[in-house]
Amino acid sequence: MDRYQSFARSGLGRFVVGKLGLPDPHPLRRHSPDGPPLAGPVLIGGGGRLADAVRAAVKSAGLDLDDTGHGERYGALVFDASGIDSVERLRELREFFQPVIRSLGPCGRVVVFGTPPELAESQIAQRALEGFTRSVGKELKRGGTAQLVYVAPGGEGAIESTARFLLSGRSAYVSGQVVRIGPADVAAPADWDRPLAGKVALVTGAARGIGAAITEVLGRDGATVVCLDVPAQGDELSAVANRVGGTALQLDITAPDAPARIVEHLAQRHGGADVVVHNAGITRDRTLGRMDADRWDAVVAVNLASQERVNEALLAADALRPDGRIVGVSSIAGIAGNVGQTNYATTKAGVIGMVDSLSRRLAGRATVNAVAPGFIETRMTAAVPLFIREAGRRMNSMSQGGLPVDVAEAIAWFAHPASAGVNGNVVRVCGQSLLGA
Repeated sequence: MDRYQSFARSGLGRFVVGKLGLPDPHPLRRHSPDGPPLAGPVLIGGGGRLADAVRAAVKSAGLDLDDTGHGERYGALVFDASGIDSVERLRELREFFQPVIRSLGPCGRVVVFGTPPELAESQIAQRALEGFTRSVGKELKRGGTAQLVYVAPGGEGAIESTARFLLSGRSAYVSGQVVRIGPADVAAPADWDRPLAGKVALVTGAARGIGAAITEVLGRDGATVVCLDVPAQGDELSAVANRVGGTALQLDITAPDAPARIVEHLAQRHGGADVVVHNAGITRDRTLGRMDADRWDAVVAVNLASQERVNEALLAADALRPDGRIVGVSSIAGIAGNVGQTNYATTKAGVIGMVDSLSRRLAGRATVNAVAPGFIETRMTAAVPLFIREAGRRMNSMSQGGLPVDVAEAIAWFAHPASAGVNGNVVRVCGQSLLGA
């Protein structure tokens, strides 16, 4: 429980926070099936090659458009910067955003679309968009977020799943991120509310915390979920599987025969898998000078080696169906490092390496992406010493920790059938943490 956030929302807390300039964690607007994606209309600016695709995606998502530029409160500000082909034209960013940025409502969204710098007429101008969006994310208050989406030529028709994710409460704790979309043939799902209907998803480490949330969100989106965890978590695992109408697979993922047993289970029960989420992970913290071999080996075995072994077994047996999805769970520790976690950070950086390697190798056959959570409110982080816990919560643009569902929503976006162009991405779910890039 975040007691500081509760205090900051009280009458006395508002006064103290305002007077002393303390962190002000605004309640985040998360996805609700009964509510609209945004609390206000969308204003679209810019005019590059993506203009028509962006407008079509916004309309298809059922979002209201305001073309006047005189709205009182916007739910989102969207800018197509793909036409910026010189440094001089960067002024178009200021000309669009400056008059309206203060009209962005609570938990508003800023999304800039551009061209991958290496494919652009002006690599300098397009790369500059990253500094712009990350700075905007740090200036926004009241739960606002800002993202940059690079769309390669040929990827214009593949942006809708990403637009829907970023322009909704599903991305509540994602900010300051750069997403890349490549060319892809995308077929819209029959039902955008249940895009995974008929799909089979494997989730490791599914018994509790983030794993349980992933299972529930994928189940909500229509997937049949195979929930995997160690036998010691059997009761909790069964409860999670029962809640989503999935199946439980009790298995030590580091066992020598684990990959073969997973392949056998998926093949016999489900005819394979469409989505594989590598969530299983452990920590065994010590500073390097006190790090014994058992702690090092245990973390590497669970967090990284098991993923590599399972992936190779699934691919060798063709157990991952065509247009499959592999999603890893990294961490900001794998990006920025962390004291006492050389073993953990090594494995989480290795997950990013897995994404880089496999996304190229499997291009056209499957997508491979990863999430990198920051401080997420779980039983594990609740046991962290008070001052370290508070630092984790406040050292981000939103001044609060995220929830397991925030990580799960990002994974569901990667798993989406319409996310075929989203490949090779590592997206942080960290409220734009001050640590890392």
